[in-house]
Amino acid sequence: MKYAFAKRVRHLQSSAVRDILKVVSKGNVISFAGGLPDDDLFPLEGIKEAFEETFKTGKKSLQYIETEGFLPLRELLIDRMKRKEITCYNSEEILLTTGSQQAIDLFSRVTFNPGDIILTENPTYLAALQVFESYEAKVIPVESDEHGMLEGDLVKKIRKYKPKCIYVVPTFSNPAGKVWSNERRKMVLRLAQKHHVIIFEDDPYGDIQFDKDETYYPIASFDKEGTHVLYTSTFSKTAVPALRTGWIAGPHQIIRIMSQAKQANDLHSNSLSQQALYHLCTNFDLDGHISNLIEVYHSRMNIMLHELEKANLPGMSYVVPKGGMFFWIELDKSIDTTELLKVAVNRGVAYVPGAPFYVGKGKKNALRLNYTHSTPEKLEAGMKILTEVISEHTSLKEIVR
Repeated sequence: MKYAFAKRVRHLQSSAVRDILKVVSKGNVISFAGGLPDDDLFPLEGIKEAFEETFKTGKKSLQYIETEGFLPLRELLIDRMKRKEITCYNSEEILLTTGSQQAIDLFSRVTFNPGDIILTENPTYLAALQVFESYEAKVIPVESDEHGMLEGDLVKKIRKYKPKCIYVVPTFSNPAGKVWSNERRKMVLRLAQKHHVIIFEDDPYGDIQFDKDETYYPIASFDKEGTHVLYTSTFSKTAVPALRTGWIAGPHQIIRIMSQAKQANDLHSNSLSQQALYHLCTNFDLDGHISNLIEVYHSRMNIMLHELEKANLPGMSYVVPKGGMFFWIELDKSIDTTELLKVAVNRGVAYVPGAPFYVGKGKKNALRLNYTHSTPEKLEAGMKILTEVISEHTSLKEIVR
């Protein structure tokens, strides 16, 4: 039978990351592909106790709750955001979502008409691009360097395209792993305020910061009136992904409309997870757990860095991550990392090619590596294989030239 789908489904695409994960899960492959935290570091006992505490309220814990989410958790998030100098939001301006991915979707649903313009960095978060395209918005890349968007190009494109939104991941970005300077963050906010544009600040990795002496203020922290920035984050990287709890904070009018859209979508996100997370944050040393994650992930990043430095491959460049979960690497321009992936997987290691993270035509010679999910032993073994594959492929390209 031929099924009649809505026209908008032509904009839906499978995630390159998810497709790769399906492949590597079937064999003995060391995977640097997924943005996965380490299962062995999950606070299992803390989560068990949090759920036990939740069930102490009896049947009440199993009932429907308001669409905006479990109020005590929203109030707790106000305090956690204050640590990042975000002080402008109250509980009515916070919506709990099924991961921060749903926050991107709900915002897009209530904001974008077909053809509306979104400005973003290039490359940027793949799953955000998928959402924007599914709502038929047009994404325009802004020229950037390692410190963030370039003011001249941003001004030019704001004036030319009159965007509805600027989408940014300024702290340990996915995929590039870079950190914007505070000056660039303030600049983007200043221009957004001047031209009446909303900033959507995606911050899933901000707590995984390796250098404690540096301070990265969210763009939302500079928006003292709380009028121009929507700030979203998640517990998936710091607690566990399976609880699927994120949140978005922003101007009351936007959050209210997003709440109405969410009500039509799923009534509310998993209330048991929200209640358990509240108890995890209050009865368990979540900050101590995050500190442990930082120490472990920092050491693993250094193992990957050591292997890259040791390989010293011609034409390779990268920025050393100051936090987060990823290395973004560019190889010699002659190398197509999508083609190379087939060879790498056959040799026992996987990564994500860089092209899907770009708006429009992307760089074929880029790739993303995750260092948080693999043990030190697998990191060393996998990187040795990967650098050998790249070296061999580079040598072949040189011969062909």
